[in-house]
Amino acid sequence: MILASICMRKGSKGVVGKNSRELLGKPLMVHTFDCVKESNIIDEIAVSSDSDDILQIAKQNDINYLYKRNKSLSTDNASKWDVFKDLVLRFEKQIGHKIKYLVDLDVTVPRRKVEHIDSSIDMMIKNNVDVVITGYEPERNPYFNMMELNEDNIAKIVKKTDEAISCRQNAPEVFSLTPAVYVIKRSALFENNHWSDAICMINPIPRELAIDIDTELDFKIVEYLMKSE
Repeated sequence: MILASICMRKGSKGVVGKNSRELLGKPLMVHTFDCVKESNIIDEIAVSSDSDDILQIAKQNDINYLYKRNKSLSTDNASKWDVFKDLVLRFEKQIGHKIKYLVDLDVTVPRRKVEHIDSSIDMMIKNNVDVVITGYEPERNPYFNMMELNEDNIAKIVKKTDEAISCRQNAPEVFSLTPAVYVIKRSALFENNHWSDAICMINPIPRELAIDIDTELDFKIVEYLMKSE
């Protein structure tokens, strides 16, 4: 069984109330509900939240598996990996058997398409890895034009190579991650403490579809792009 998870907290510092904030006539979260319902691969959809209002919106949009999250999993410092475990165990207890894959979809990436969901699942199944994450080509590369400060406040290239890289095209390929889609093998979820400990692959998606709403500017950019479609 393949379970889609949509996990939302009521608290948001960058954009207040963003999960239920209206975007093109409907709450932000509903764009993700509508997208995942188009998938022919996803078996069920579950929502985890500490907000009764969020869970009510999910119920109104025909999401059948709703889980009220406890306070320890709703803080700024709470690990989403632990939220995933909590959701999976509660869902499995409710239906009476285990899932095989969890597909987490962050509502703050409303421009993802159903093909990004299905292709990520397909990549997972074909390659039998632990985690598949969506990513996009960033405008900066740590091998070429990104620097970090050492303890003496001296700036050095983040990823130094034996020979200096003179142009970005010659730098190793890197990706910025986007929470549009995370596909996680159930066994990897409970065998690792974090996704970065697992065997991962990247499913590339276009940068303009990967924008993660974290600030008011992000919201305005996404809204503009969606109005222009």
